[in-house]
Amino acid sequence: MSAPNSEPRDEFHLDDYLKENDQMKEDVRSSIGTMEKSGKRKWVYPKKPRGKFTNYRTYVSYVLLTILIVTPFIKLPNGNPLFKFDVLNSQFVIFGFPFFTSDFFLLALGMITTIIFIVLFTMAYGRLFCGWVCPQTIFLEMVFRKIEYAIEGDRAKQIRLDKQDWDEEKIRKKLLKWTIFAILSFIIANVFLAYIIGADALYALIQDGPVDHLGTLFGLIFFSAMFYFVFAWFREQACTLVCPYGRFQGVLIDSHTINVAYDFKRGEGTEGRAKFRKNEDRKAEGKGDCIDCGQCVAVCPTGIDIRDGIQLECVNCTACIDACDDVMLKVGLPTGLIRYASEDDIKKGEKFKFTKRLAAYTVALLLLIAAMTVFLFSRPDVESKYLKVPGTDYKVEGKYYVNQFEYTLYNKTNKDQVVTLKLLSHPNSKIEMYEGENKLNLEKGQIVQGKFYLKVPTSAVKSYKEKVVIGLINNKGKVIDKYETSFSAPFKY
Repeated sequence: MSAPNSEPRDEFHLDDYLKENDQMKEDVRSSIGTMEKSGKRKWVYPKKPRGKFTNYRTYVSYVLLTILIVTPFIKLPNGNPLFKFDVLNSQFVIFGFPFFTSDFFLLALGMITTIIFIVLFTMAYGRLFCGWVCPQTIFLEMVFRKIEYAIEGDRAKQIRLDKQDWDEEKIRKKLLKWTIFAILSFIIANVFLAYIIGADALYALIQDGPVDHLGTLFGLIFFSAMFYFVFAWFREQACTLVCPYGRFQGVLIDSHTINVAYDFKRGEGTEGRAKFRKNEDRKAEGKGDCIDCGQCVAVCPTGIDIRDGIQLECVNCTACIDACDDVMLKVGLPTGLIRYASEDDIKKGEKFKFTKRLAAYTVALLLLIAAMTVFLFSRPDVESKYLKVPGTDYKVEGKYYVNQFEYTLYNKTNKDQVVTLKLLSHPNSKIEMYEGENKLNLEKGQIVQGKFYLKVPTSAVKSYKEKVVIGLINNKGKVIDKYETSFSAPFKY
């Protein structure tokens, strides 16, 4: 339904409304709430939300912002940062664990786990992530828009300011807002740079000054401009036009999924929604509890009407819930006309159910988390790999068969390591390095490569492709890694 009814109307039937509303939803879904039919952008001026859910989201946002800003500057006892994503130098640290190119399967496993978690979460709770956790929503609604409200005022004042001529007041307010936005964007760019190069490198750049690092400075300016563009102008378009998550929800959600939803049965009644009148018995007249005040639309940061049903623009920010509850309290009607609910809850009164599909995704998620945990904690501090030198064959030296091998050692710690190589599978064997002694110094995070001769007694070799296990021994005599490979020998009948 659309406009309020101030004139006599035909009898309202819920079935007719549902059929009409289904068609209306299709019209809504085939268009974008922030675009005119001509393609021109429809600028959104959301009213400042107030209420219980807004307060909760504010607290959660400030906690998450604190974590985001502080995390890259935290150093663990092992000397590693908590997170580091240095793509240029292929240095990755996640929860204090350093990762190398050989560990990309773990990163891939982590990405798969994250995707399944998002799928599972969306199936159960809709776009709760978008409204409560997404950095785009948090920065826009809890930082930049709050500054905008403080400088330009609420919805009506912002509209009036944008329409007025460029007088002293408008220039002063706009310049102040844009300057603060630019400074914040530069700070955000520096925080993300700390995630890439590390806090120590960022401190060094600041101490050296921008002149000595012009390339980094230009990069910071570029990303600052990107953040400024997104939060000062592009805004909700990032959610509706760029982010694919809103389109995924059409596949992931079903009638059991919990979303921010309008209770159309209660809101429409049997006669439809209507403006509020004092001392009237709306229930007796068949009117719904929705008084068509439009506050749910006024506070929406993406400019949609939640009463049109689930839409890709809706980020489940709960602003409409607080606005509607506030109106319901003022007119003496029960709150919860707009609330977290599933379609089955509104239509049939059925509460959330843990379906087979949710159970399957949950099991898959738990298995992936278990696998990641096992791989992460069983990963050696120094990883070793030994392969026969290509194009070489075995040799016979007295009582030994000799193969030439090349080794690659990855020191995955922040400590220097002293290691030796030893054949664990065949006693009385020898390892002779191409150069130097069998004692290798590995600096922290270093990858070392080289070659050696492996000599195995002829009496111990039973196959022309003998399986051998080479171990890596630290300076305390402990085996810190093992690797199985093939050793060439004469064919034996």
